[in-house]
Amino acid sequence: MAQQTIARFEIGYRRCLGPDGAAAGGLPDFARDAATLIALYRAMVRCRAFDAKAVALQRTGRLGTFASSLGQEAVAVGVAAAMLPQDVLLPSFREHGAQLWRGVTPLELFLYWGGDERGSDFAAARQDFPVCVPVGSHAPHAAGVALAFKLRREQRVAVAIFGDGATSKGDVAEALNIAGVWQLPVVFVVANNQWAISVPRRRQSAAETLAQKAVAAGIPGEQVDGNDVVAVREAAEAALARARSGAGPSVIEAVTYRLSDHTTADDASRYRDDAEVSRHWPEEPLLRLRAHLAAAGRWAKADEERLLAEVAAEIDAAAAAYLATPPQAAASIFEHTFATLPAELEAQRAAVLAEAPATPAVAAG
Repeated sequence: MAQQTIARFEIGYRRCLGPDGAAAGGLPDFARDAATLIALYRAMVRCRAFDAKAVALQRTGRLGTFASSLGQEAVAVGVAAAMLPQDVLLPSFREHGAQLWRGVTPLELFLYWGGDERGSDFAAARQDFPVCVPVGSHAPHAAGVALAFKLRREQRVAVAIFGDGATSKGDVAEALNIAGVWQLPVVFVVANNQWAISVPRRRQSAAETLAQKAVAAGIPGEQVDGNDVVAVREAAEAALARARSGAGPSVIEAVTYRLSDHTTADDASRYRDDAEVSRHWPEEPLLRLRAHLAAAGRWAKADEERLLAEVAAEIDAAAAAYLATPPQAAASIFEHTFATLPAELEAQRAAVLAEAPATPAVAAG
């Protein structure tokens, strides 16, 4: 029986800055502008400051369970920096860096993580989706958003970000498949932080890369250094331009590392040791870009101290505003679900209203 090769596939890898901050080959044009790099660095510092405050609030009983993005800020910030305002972001639960870049306020995010849905009523980025906690379930939503853009002939792109564990879900496989069949303007970003809660990457998939999961869907996939914000932005820009031109979807696997627990309800020491985590700290994205800027004479100790003070003041003020926000009326739990409440829920709503006086609604902005 004669055999022949009928198809071959390759997965490329992209890196612009090495772990020491030195350029790894030529840099994209935007990375030659110091102001642009400083904006990216500031966004990652702001994300980390929000993250630290949220963890502190949770640990003191003033915020709900929270998912830290410590160590993977470059993924969210790099992707968001490549997007246009008219694009739509569909985040998972660790993308506050992207949400903050696109205009969601720290107060809104604190409200959301504090259990107040007014935090999802963004004053800016009105069409961006709220945080998605179920793993991978927003990937089909992203395909649906992209289908709407295509049917309307709009030059817009849907961007879904999810973790490595989500690529083992049927939701993601189905979304990739239909996006490829219909050539939808959507970019799927896999934030591969090596851990799906306590399950390591090696036990999730036998695939050499997660980017190659795009191959079966007939769409291009690429792996990028997810701790290199320049490389992430460059890869996202290329994928967005491809989608916007009508050439269809892409998959970007951003390889990074989760330096924190999975969430504040997790204790990662139960399944990985400190030595493993310590090995990844020298590769983290803030250190890398700061080293690059300092080596170019664009960043000094005074700049760092000023930025940290500015960001801390902003986040502290947002946290204070969150803590000072009166809670919604208990009966608000029945709102925005049914056009007409079923009889049993109407009875429950009446009982709640009878037991507790309504709390005046307070705008979250």
